[in-house]
Amino acid sequence: MLLSLVWEKYNLDKKIEGYSPLTLKTYYFQYNQLLCHFGNVDMNVITTNQLKSYLLKMGSHLKPSSLGHRIRCIRSLFKWTYDEGFIQKNPAAKLKEPKLGKRIPKFLTEIEIELLREGCQNTMEKALFEFFYSTGCRIGEVVKINREDINFHTNSVIVHGKGDKEREVYFNTRCSIWLKRYLDERGDLEPCLFITERRPKRRMSIDLIRYIIKRISRNAGLKKEIHPHQLRHSYATHMINNGAPLEVIQSLMGHEKSETTKLYAQLSGKLRYDFYTKYF
Repeated sequence: MLLSLVWEKYNLDKKIEGYSPLTLKTYYFQYNQLLCHFGNVDMNVITTNQLKSYLLKMGSHLKPSSLGHRIRCIRSLFKWTYDEGFIQKNPAAKLKEPKLGKRIPKFLTEIEIELLREGCQNTMEKALFEFFYSTGCRIGEVVKINREDINFHTNSVIVHGKGDKEREVYFNTRCSIWLKRYLDERGDLEPCLFITERRPKRRMSIDLIRYIIKRISRNAGLKKEIHPHQLRHSYATHMINNGAPLEVIQSLMGHEKSETTKLYAQLSGKLRYDFYTKYF
């Protein structure tokens, strides 16, 4: 079966399975790279060696993590094609991801958090910043939140995480105050929690949120580039520093594996120092 026809069927199947539009967008990019390299060929003619040569040529400039993502996308597409009976052999079955070094998440100090607070120029920026920092949400989760999802009685919100899994997260009093002020000032009927500054008012995109966080960091005078995921890292690190159990942080952040959360414990110099002084 031709590569383009396989993609149409694969894409439809994954939509039915509940894959997010963002995930399908990244998979489409990888499919398009395959199409540009191999052409619209019958997938039965693609061999393991050809895929390896493709990865060597097209992935030479990629970081190991990005190359690993490309390989996972290719394996997923070819496995599905093989399982559906459209190809006789799966040439991607033996493709292995590159080994990754242990990556320590970058977090912000409490002083940097305060500087960012001072860098917020209006109510929207204050509400957006406080929401990211006090909930630890992913940017893809924040863009999907609607006003009606917010419960101001419990200072909580149900978010849809990876794999469309729901979890309840909480925000603090400071965030609650700025969120209420922001929503009161808006005067629109848009259901989304965060909307664009310019008309027509619509839901903020991921790119716009990234831009606003960078704008806040510039106004704060910070020399390093700040992105929303650093606020998530900072949320977890500061909770660990304050003594929160790892299993609680894992639940709040929506980590499937405890190993992901344990990275923050390794990162926390204060936690290590506290244990050192306690036991030595």
